Amino acid sequence: MTVLTPPYLGNTWLGLSADPLPSALVAQWVVLVGCGAVVQFSGTARDHSKDRPGVYLLKYEAYEDQVEQRLAAIAAEMRTRWPDLGRIAMLHRVGEVAVGDPAVEVAVSSPHRDAAFEAARFGIDTLKATAPIWKHESWQGGASWGLEAQHIVEVGTGNEPDREPDRESDRESDRESDNELNSEPDRDEYRDEYLAKARR
Repeated sequence: MTVLTPPYLGNTWLGLSADPLPSALVAQWVVLVGCGAVVQFSGTARDHSKDRPGVYLLKYEAYEDQVEQRLAAIAAEMRTRWPDLGRIAMLHRVGEVAVGDPAVEVAVSSPHRDAAFEAARFGIDTLKATAPIWKHESWQGGASWGLEAQHIVEVGTGNEPDREPDRESDRESDRESDNELNSEPDRDEYRDEYLAKARR
C-alpha cells in the first residue's frame, strides 16, 4: 500500500510507504473551498523516550494487508461521527525514519474548527490503537521496541479512543505513559500474537 500522491477523485487519501511523507502536499490537498478549518497532525521522530536518551533512528514494521483495511475503517468512522468533514488524509511510514522526519500524517478539513480538531485527534488516536504498526527504537544504550505497546482493537467496536477535549486528561495520560517502563510489555509478544491471529 504505497499511495504518496493524492487521489484524482474522492476526498480520502490513505497511504503506507517507506518513502518520506509529503507533509506540505497533505496540507495543500486537504483544503476545500467549502471548509473553513484544516487541522493537520504530523507525528515526527523525536530524539528520546523514557530512559532512552539519544534516540537516533526509528524503524516501523506493519502488517500491510490489515493496515489498509484499518485506515479505511477509521476514515469511515470519522465521516460517521463528523458528517460535514471535507477531506481526510492518513499516511504512515514503514521502514527507517530519521529523527525529525514525519512518521505519520493525519489531516482533515471541515466547515468548522470544532469538528476538525476533534476528528483529527480521533484519527491519530484510533490509528495508534487499531492499526497493526510497530515501532523499533535505536538509541545510545541499545535498541528495542517502543514502550507504548498496546493490544490492537477493532475500529467501531467501542474500544477505540472516544476523545473529547480534556487537557487535564491529556496531561494525566502523558504521565501514565512516562511510567510505563516499570511494567514494559514484551513488544514482540504483542506483534507475534496479532500476526498469529490475523493469519488464521
